[in-house]
Amino acid sequence: MRDPALIRMLPDGRRLHLHDGPIDLIIEANGARRAVSAAYEAAARRFVTILDELCSELPLLRTRAQVNSERPRGAVAQRMFAAVEPYCEDCLITPMAAVAGSVAEAILESMTVAATLERAYVNNGGDIALHFAAGKFYKIGMVERPDRPSLFGSLEISAADPIRGIATSGWRGRSFSLGIADAVTVLADCASAADAAATVIGNAVNLPNHPGVTRIPALEISPDSDLGDLLVTRGVDPLSSSEIFAAIDSGARVADALRAQGLIHSSALCLQGHTRVVSPLLAQASIEISPRSLLHA
Repeated sequence: MRDPALIRMLPDGRRLHLHDGPIDLIIEANGARRAVSAAYEAAARRFVTILDELCSELPLLRTRAQVNSERPRGAVAQRMFAAVEPYCEDCLITPMAAVAGSVAEAILESMTVAATLERAYVNNGGDIALHFAAGKFYKIGMVERPDRPSLFGSLEISAADPIRGIATSGWRGRSFSLGIADAVTVLADCASAADAAATVIGNAVNLPNHPGVTRIPALEISPDSDLGDLLVTRGVDPLSSSEIFAAIDSGARVADALRAQGLIHSSALCLQGHTRVVSPLLAQASIEISPRSLLHA
C-alpha cells in the first residue's frame, strides 16, 4: 500500500504541490482569488484519481504502440496513446513515452473547466501544460541539462501562439533515453505531444556503438520498465566536436521531419555544451535571462 497523495501549498502561497508515487506536480494559476481557489480544488480532486486510473491499465500502457493495438479506456491513457500513435510505425514506442505530459494536460483541463483563469501551468517534472487568456504570456526557461541548473535561453510564449505544451527529454533526465542528448526541449500544441516528440528526438541524438557511451538494458535498472531489454544510456564520455555535431545532426533531422509534419513547432537539442535550434521561433530565444522569473522547461 502506498502513502496517501500529498496535496499542499508551497511556502510562497501561490503554487500548489501535488505528489503521488512517481507523479510530482507544481501548479500555478492566476486570476480572481475565488477562481484560483476553485481551480486548485479541482486539480486536487482530479489528481487523487489519476495514478489508480493509470495503474489499472499499466500492462497495456507498457506495451509497444502499434496501428492495430488495443486502445486504452482511461482519459489520461487515451491522451498517451494518441500522442505516441504518429510514431508507432517508425520506432518502438509505448504510451508511457507521453505519460508526464498527459497527466499535466489532464490536471490543467480540470482547472480550466472549474474556473475562468487568466493563465495557468501544470509542471510535471519539466513537462508543462499551459493555459492563457487573451493577452497573457509566460516566459519559458530552457535547460542544457535537466539534472542541474543550466538555463541557456528563454522564450516568451503568449496566448496568440499555438504552443500549449513543453517537454524536455534526455539521458540525464528522470526517464530513460536510448540517445545521448543532455536535453531536448520541444514546443508543441499540447504537453502530451511535446512529451512524445521529445522522447523520439532525444533517442535520435545518438552515436550507435560508440565506445564512449555506456548503455545498460533498461530492465536491469528498472525491472518493470516499458523498454524491457533495450539498451538505455547511463554515461557519455567527452566527445570530439565532430562527434557532437554528428549526433546532433541525427536528432535535428528527426526534429525537422516532425516539424514538417506539424507534430511539433520548435525544438532545441543540447549535447555537451552545444545547442542546435530547430525552427525560427526558438532561434529568437534570449540568452540573457533571470532564472527567478522563468518556468523551467
